[in-house]
Amino acid sequence: MDIRRIAIIVGLVITSYLLIYTWNADYGQVADDNAPLVNESSESLTNTDLPSVAEATSSDQPVIDMAAVQVPNSSANTINQLITVETDVLSVRINPKGGEISEVQLKAYPASIDNPDVPFVLMENNQRRTYIAQSGLIGRDGIDNDGGALFQSDVSSLQLVDGQDSVTLVLSTERNGVLFNKEFTFRRGDYLVDVNYRINNQSAETWQGTLYAQLKRDGSQDPSSMTAMGMQSYLGTAITTPQDRYKKISFDDLEEQPFKENIQGGWAALLQHYFVAAWVPDSEQAHTYNGRYVRGNYLIGFYDAPVNLASGDTTELGAQLYVGPKIQSRLAEISDNLELTIDYGWLWWIAQPLFWLLDFIHEYVGNWGIAIILLTVVIKALFFKLSATSYRSMANMRKVAPKMQAIKERFGDNREKLGQEMMKLYRDEKINPLGGCLPILVQMPVFIALYWVLMESVELRQAPFFLWIKDMSVMDPYFILPLIMGASMFIQMKLNPTPPDPMQARVMQFMPVIFTIFFLWFPAGLVLYWVVNNILSIAQQYVITRNVENA
Repeated sequence: MDIRRIAIIVGLVITSYLLIYTWNADYGQVADDNAPLVNESSESLTNTDLPSVAEATSSDQPVIDMAAVQVPNSSANTINQLITVETDVLSVRINPKGGEISEVQLKAYPASIDNPDVPFVLMENNQRRTYIAQSGLIGRDGIDNDGGALFQSDVSSLQLVDGQDSVTLVLSTERNGVLFNKEFTFRRGDYLVDVNYRINNQSAETWQGTLYAQLKRDGSQDPSSMTAMGMQSYLGTAITTPQDRYKKISFDDLEEQPFKENIQGGWAALLQHYFVAAWVPDSEQAHTYNGRYVRGNYLIGFYDAPVNLASGDTTELGAQLYVGPKIQSRLAEISDNLELTIDYGWLWWIAQPLFWLLDFIHEYVGNWGIAIILLTVVIKALFFKLSATSYRSMANMRKVAPKMQAIKERFGDNREKLGQEMMKLYRDEKINPLGGCLPILVQMPVFIALYWVLMESVELRQAPFFLWIKDMSVMDPYFILPLIMGASMFIQMKLNPTPPDPMQARVMQFMPVIFTIFFLWFPAGLVLYWVVNNILSIAQQYVITRNVENA
């Protein structure tokens, strides 16, 4: 009978594993829809996309209401008319209409681990997704008031070659005797782009205009998000203010009402899993940051005060645009608080040092999986004494389990007397019944913070470990690590005292199964941490339990 029961249980376990594995293969994987499309969207910059700068226009000049200007919607340039710029880390396509950045490919980050030669597409403007970076000159004499100036260029493509540290694409146009050059400067190994306007007023009148820059995105899903269940990475906009170093403005917030605030320096960003785009203007000047929802698209950016350029004078206006991975050290160099776009949640004060330590270890071992194992050892060492107190309490509870059972059998019908006798036993044996719970609760914030570190850190994206683990940031494809984790939890439970309440005992028996199912879709790096932590805990708990029982 026992053999038959064991055979049935083993069969159910194997069948359940195969069912879950097959379901994940068919439905659990995120579709790879990040390959570049050939057909461009017919939509281009229109006047309704432009920020309203009425309050920024000088009072002695006529106010231009962008919403009231009616112009025909210009057809977008075809793919052959876009200007391509290639660096060692970026492949960028720029539309001469408005000089907007309509596509950004990140060469160092494959779209998927199965297609290492296909770069991840951060920005694009096609039937699949609208996500572009716009900038221009608006206001009284702005050249982009009518939906974007049409620029000319001497080249159709530009490439950063060996020996060059930077390359600059120059677009030019002329309007009523005023010459405009829009320059894009790209640097080797960098995701930061300088976008500058050089204006030469050769007319007889004073020219007046306002610089604006913004990010425009539709509500399509995040193509870089690989989480199948659990907490999701933030997709939305964010800025920094003197009152709030990292202020998130969700897409829902923008749909409810537009946002506007005047800020010294600062930045405006659009965030997704692992990657960020951010406009960073001059830190020495005040800028009006604004976000809004227009025709199914979300816009976040800034505009400056109007600039008056006298006849015969020249000036330069511009900002910087970061389009790339969330690398903390680089973002911190670009602007204050920009590194906070790596959103570790409310436990960031724990997550930050955890990432620093993990990154420090990785520099020496060169494998993120080994770095996670060594980080677990360090964390376990820090909590060693706290864990020892917990395990000692559990061992004492296990030692007096027969006495507890005898008290229960004697006073089982008298709940009040049973409680009194139990408390007396705890006092006599110097046992704290909650001693085993507190250390676990103290360690939970570390576990949650490490979850966000492993999920948000782009350094772990597609980082391999050994054998079948090719990406530490996503789930184990064969569920081997979660099953090992469940087995380790089962062994731990055998070392713990059996709860006196039969119902509680049955619930505790199912805990390894529940946690195993829960961890099936967790990132492999996080499950690896939990497995190593369990193994170390089992060793520590076994030694302490033996010592207590022998004493």
